Amino acid sequence: MRPFTRLSARAVPLIRDNVDTDAIIPSREMRSVSKKGLADGLFAGWRYTRIGGRDPQAEFVLNQPRYAGAEILVSGANFGCGSSREHAVWALAEYGFRAVVAPSFNPIFQGNCIANGVVPAIVDASTIAAIAAGLEGADPPMLTIDLAAQTVSLPGGATWTFAIDAEAREALLAGRDPIAQTLQMAGQIRAFRAGDMAARPWIYDTVARG
Repeated sequence: MRPFTRLSARAVPLIRDNVDTDAIIPSREMRSVSKKGLADGLFAGWRYTRIGGRDPQAEFVLNQPRYAGAEILVSGANFGCGSSREHAVWALAEYGFRAVVAPSFNPIFQGNCIANGVVPAIVDASTIAAIAAGLEGADPPMLTIDLAAQTVSLPGGATWTFAIDAEAREALLAGRDPIAQTLQMAGQIRAFRAGDMAARPWIYDTVARG
């Protein structure tokens, strides 16, 4: 997982509340359990003119040339609600998004973001409105996310602080996925196992015997 420290990139405003995981990646677009091959299906119901097709819906924000190559998504409250499918984050990440800025996230989706190196930055609704207005008036529409400082800023200097769990922030800064996070406690795990083995040896004898 790539470490995330500071990113200045093109940002796209998709200001809708309750964007659910089926909108992010419709079930018909999930043809494998792999993290690959999902980007084309991202927001497929809004991005294309017909179900199953690939003719772009010109009015949809991701299809507008000024937002091409965006790495930051700005959206509304309760982003990622609905099912727990991790494919939603996989699709966002494969498309190129490294951060989502929103007033709130579904907790499972938020955890999936962190596990896959996507920063879920929480700001209030008034900040979202100000960021969206700034992006719409800018050419190119750029935004900077500084994870170390926990700030999001427009090129003109307007800066806001965003909220993120301290452990999640540490993992994203270091580029550690959940397995790597667990291995940080390898010494504690070994110490616990040794103590537990001394206290309850019969359990380990049973395991050893199969």
